Amino acid sequence: MYSTMQDVQLTVSRILQHGMTIHGKSTITTWTGEPEPQRRTFAEAGTRAHQLAHALRDELGVTGDQRVATLMWNNSEHVEAYFAIPSMGAVLHTLNLRLPPEQLVWIVNHAADRVVIVNGSLLPLLAPLLPHLPTVEHVVVAGPGDRSVLDGAAPRVHDYEELTAGRPTAYDWPELDERSAAAMCYTSGTTGDPKGVVYSHRSIYLHSMQVNMTESMGLTDRDTSLVVVPQFHVNAWGLPHAAFMTGVNMLMPDRFLQPAPLAEMIEREKPTYAAAVPTIWQGLLAEVTANPRDLSSMKQVTIGGAACPPSLMEAYDRLGVRLCHAWGMTETSPLGTMSHPPTGLTAEEEWPYRVTQGRFPAGVEARLVGPGGERLPWDGESAGELEVRGTWIAGSYFGGVDAEEIRPADKFSEDGWLKTGDVGVISPDGYLTLTDRAKDVIKSGGEWISSVELENAIMAHPEVAEAAVVAVPDEKWGERPLATVVLKDGATADYETLRAFLADEGGIAKWQLPERWAIVPAVPKTSVGKFDKKVIRKQYAEGELDVTRL
Repeated sequence: MYSTMQDVQLTVSRILQHGMTIHGKSTITTWTGEPEPQRRTFAEAGTRAHQLAHALRDELGVTGDQRVATLMWNNSEHVEAYFAIPSMGAVLHTLNLRLPPEQLVWIVNHAADRVVIVNGSLLPLLAPLLPHLPTVEHVVVAGPGDRSVLDGAAPRVHDYEELTAGRPTAYDWPELDERSAAAMCYTSGTTGDPKGVVYSHRSIYLHSMQVNMTESMGLTDRDTSLVVVPQFHVNAWGLPHAAFMTGVNMLMPDRFLQPAPLAEMIEREKPTYAAAVPTIWQGLLAEVTANPRDLSSMKQVTIGGAACPPSLMEAYDRLGVRLCHAWGMTETSPLGTMSHPPTGLTAEEEWPYRVTQGRFPAGVEARLVGPGGERLPWDGESAGELEVRGTWIAGSYFGGVDAEEIRPADKFSEDGWLKTGDVGVISPDGYLTLTDRAKDVIKSGGEWISSVELENAIMAHPEVAEAAVVAVPDEKWGERPLATVVLKDGATADYETLRAFLADEGGIAKWQLPERWAIVPAVPKTSVGKFDKKVIRKQYAEGELDVTRL
């Protein structure tokens, strides 16, 4: 027996059409560094997306599921590309502008991108790569920038505004199979070559619905979202698509990602919501501490990409801004959990829930697997590797043009679950607490030490700005923790003081306390703002750190 329901494909074009009609008056505001930012309504941006699709097909010859790459900041033109490219049946490929040049070349060639849409300010980054990108036939430049750097290095070059001007304002979107490719992102390649994750129209649609649910971000057309998380990082955590579903106004920072302009944006434009990795909020906290700004409009911030130090949550609580922990990864689109405490609790009772990664939404199934492959209970104590599956979870990686999908055994289980590489526990009521990345757990004398727990405890010290902890070889215990610390300006705390603080205030067991310490000017970061621990381990191995052993 079949249902009597209509079979309508869940496609990106339907999200676009809904946003530009039902929520046509909602706005995309792009920060320009000028007295007035650029403002476009959803209706205007949607019309421009139709025109961009015509330009890509009629002028540049993009057909079928050819890949169109973007090397862009968060701005209105990037949002237009987000919708135009997949809606016409092509595949949007967002390029991480913070990756090393050799990785960008590898990614573009692996995806066989035919067109690159680039912000003019990023032309110096793209130009030297073009001679090594044989599949790229067209470069479309959006916004001001020195086009002369492309002389002799580029294929056909087009100006975004000139290319789209005068094009038809309506595009007859094809009726696509919802399981076909809509967009793709590559992992950062911290181990081996980057891996391509290809999102379907269906997965984007369902993920967008979940983002908007109250147990997730719960945004409405009364909200304005400051989209700090880059559009090249897992589709800006799904915010542009979700915004067009519910009419959420978007405030896009473009290239102005430094703490001072972010503080000015918040004070002037009064967003109610924001999303980014912890390092962004640590920098903003330092800025508004030194130069107070009005942040009172922001009622919630989703913080993910790395564990959020509880001390950072407490600092923003004092400013009236609530940080909400989330967990996800490129392979999970990325929404995997959101940390909303159960109802009816006091602020003190909520705290143990807030510092977890949160609960799994409908659409994401989870399990914990022990070192021998055994299933572990959700008892809040049994620690194992987190595995997930669901409607917006990757089941394989892109194998390249004319190549089969890749399902490495270290990334996917035999029955198809994604191995996240995260180690943690799950409470009986479904709250996930991650204790570490499997590769970052410190294995000391047959026991595990959580690098994340040590980092959070160190960063709770009032004179510490940042701290990263890694495992280093030890002749007696196999591995021991090395703590690298960034002190705040004017701080005088020494290693003995910090070590005593961990024991007395942080509750860290004596055997877990680091003996090796180093003061560093900054913690190395990955292209998406996470602590780059492989760099720290390399610095230690090559004797580049001034390490004190207590």
